Amino acid sequence: MRKPIRRAAVIGEGVMGSGIAAHLANAGVHVLLMDIVPPDLSDPQRRDRTPRNRFASSGLERALKARPAAFFSKERAQLVSVGNVDDDLDRIRDCDLVVEAVIEQIEPKRSLFAKLQSIVGEECIVASNTSGLRIAEMTQGLSAPFCQRFLVMHFFNPVRYMKLLELVAGPLTSAETLERIRRFGEDTLGKGIVLAKDTPNFVGNRVGVHAMMTAIHLMLDEGLAPEDVDAITGEPMGHPKSASFRTADIVGIDTLVHVADNCFASLVHDEDRSVFEVPAYVRAMVDKKLLGDKTKGGFYRRGKDGEIQTLDPKTLEYRARGGDKEIRNTCKEIAKIEDPRERVRKLVGAPGKAGEFAWKAAARSLAYAARRVGGASDHPENHIADDIVAIDDAMKWGYNWDLGPFETWDALGFDAVIDRMRKSGLALPPSLEAMRSRNAQSFYKPGGAFLDLRNGDYATRAADPRTLPLASQRRGAAPVLKNDGAEAWDLGDGILGLTFKTKANSIDPDVIAMMTAAVSRAESEFRALVIANQGEHFCVGANLFLVAMAASQKEWGQLRELVKGFQLACQRMKYASIPVVAAPYGMTLGGGLEVCLGAGNVQAAAETYSGLVELSVGLVPGGGGTMNLLWRALEGVPNGATVDAYALVTQVFKNVALARVATSAAEAQEFGYFRRQDGISFDRARQIAESKARAIGLAESGWHPPASRAYVLPGESGIATLSMMIRTLVDAGQASEHDAKIAIKLAEVLCGGVAGSSREVTEDEMLELEREAFISLCGEPKSQERMQHMLMNNKPLRN
Repeated sequence: MRKPIRRAAVIGEGVMGSGIAAHLANAGVHVLLMDIVPPDLSDPQRRDRTPRNRFASSGLERALKARPAAFFSKERAQLVSVGNVDDDLDRIRDCDLVVEAVIEQIEPKRSLFAKLQSIVGEECIVASNTSGLRIAEMTQGLSAPFCQRFLVMHFFNPVRYMKLLELVAGPLTSAETLERIRRFGEDTLGKGIVLAKDTPNFVGNRVGVHAMMTAIHLMLDEGLAPEDVDAITGEPMGHPKSASFRTADIVGIDTLVHVADNCFASLVHDEDRSVFEVPAYVRAMVDKKLLGDKTKGGFYRRGKDGEIQTLDPKTLEYRARGGDKEIRNTCKEIAKIEDPRERVRKLVGAPGKAGEFAWKAAARSLAYAARRVGGASDHPENHIADDIVAIDDAMKWGYNWDLGPFETWDALGFDAVIDRMRKSGLALPPSLEAMRSRNAQSFYKPGGAFLDLRNGDYATRAADPRTLPLASQRRGAAPVLKNDGAEAWDLGDGILGLTFKTKANSIDPDVIAMMTAAVSRAESEFRALVIANQGEHFCVGANLFLVAMAASQKEWGQLRELVKGFQLACQRMKYASIPVVAAPYGMTLGGGLEVCLGAGNVQAAAETYSGLVELSVGLVPGGGGTMNLLWRALEGVPNGATVDAYALVTQVFKNVALARVATSAAEAQEFGYFRRQDGISFDRARQIAESKARAIGLAESGWHPPASRAYVLPGESGIATLSMMIRTLVDAGQASEHDAKIAIKLAEVLCGGVAGSSREVTEDEMLELEREAFISLCGEPKSQERMQHMLMNNKPLRN
């Protein structure tokens, strides 16, 4: 049995190399990040290693400063050490994996692999992060045993956030090597694996760059502007909001040109080769260093007045952003449709310029993808994957498309697309005719079957039970409990699953009622409860519209009952006789985090962004968040024990008063929002299964709810000290008078009120302090202004 991958080396400190090193460290792997010795320090007699590691050190520093963050937390950076390839190659002997990420040229890579061949251990796997160089060329002259442990691991940037990892085996790569890295990629790194062929730019970039270049060429042909194209090829098409030209700015125009040039030079047998030919104006952009975000200007830039400007491809001069009003209005309405399948149907069927451009761009991309699947072409360079699932997964995981090409095709209607493609004169592979002759109506069937274009029959892939979607894990024809805001389903294995159904999974009276009802039903008929939401975010907090409306109408009794109900629902979970596990992901803010604090047990997605952010809308937390966060900080202190709570109160105060958001589940553990023993799911697709496993483990180990606690808190002196801190910020112009008013209310709660130091403060007393602070702030005109501003503009107001 092969040993696990615990130590790795990454050679190449650039954006990709440093990003790969950071994510390996995120997964708990010890990493040696290496690069060349700076030319001015190449004298081998130098004894001081620090400057000779300057390039690698700068890569680590880049990863630490990266935005979005490359590391889950700065703690993880401690797993990364630095070195250089002249002095430190021997340190690689103990590594289980070496990832090469040096310049994309064949000779430097080949030279490096020749050196590694005599150094790495017999079980060490060597991988290249090349985006398109051939394995046979990179490994020319190397031994068969080395080549058996060699493959391509093509990560996508930014490495932490992009799920796609393309694996490419060479002619000598052993099945054991491929399987070992596949398991490491999935289980340890949380990646989605696509097995690609050794063809230029593999799967994701081959199809993705073709789509981007198609849009660039079509824009000129159709006489549209960059903002017109982006309005069409973004959210209405089921693609990211950055669409085509904004994505190019993010990636870098020079990078896009490099990849397109590689395709054009290498794909001499590609029937769409001309699509990869870079237009003259794009080359001129590179010459003028208009490279996108990295040079503060590409297809778009921000002008001196702060307004976004667009590059005119004819003049290469910037102008005010505008575009076609008809296209903008059409696409704006279509983007509001929640279902991406309905969205793309509506777009392609729309009359006018938007629909016509959308059809031309989509049809060419879909037909190209169909011609890239095994058996569709006689030439090996056009065979990028064995099945349609690999291409769809690559585009969803590597380019953040809502639907892959073949899923999009199904959404538009299989027969309808073929008929319209024929009218448009697009070439289709013979396999599609075989589909029709067998009366196939779609590429995918319910249950996971997909059409194998190599033989025209439907096939299935073995499903990983750990990645089954929530709907597939539900038992029975109907939920166990249901109201307008939430429902609870039997998830099997004695687990009841509670799911919010409100917009953005916000908390309203129906959700609160279902939280309590679900706990009661789980206690009587199940062995655990899992809070498993769906949608883009776990929970963005309370329904702010309801709070703002009640406040504006002075419905204080209604507000008090709402807040008290939410507090009690969280306490009900906290002291349930069965374990309650929350499964947060994405935005887990305000009341969303309070749900997790109440549940007490968490299996968080790695990409969970959590914090108590109520001060940004003029309020304090109202669902027990202040008390539960402070009680977390005080864990381990027995009831009645004497402890200086002020330092802990101050830390919690800062986190809440500054609306501090943890940018990963690991950082949330550091902030005290989650416990260190809470679980983290690297692959969001496995989170439900892992949450169930955590709940079952807690139940089977003999679950006992915690005991209620009470503490002596700082009281009046603590409030006074925190008030002085707040006043300092106001006097320095770093906080407004209303910020101060909210912060003092928060200090009063966290310090247990004026009398908090004279006796132990109970949980019920803490909740009452929090409740009254929340209600009183709802009555403040400036807090109401903040709530209204957030509702209208989706950003906070500082008043």
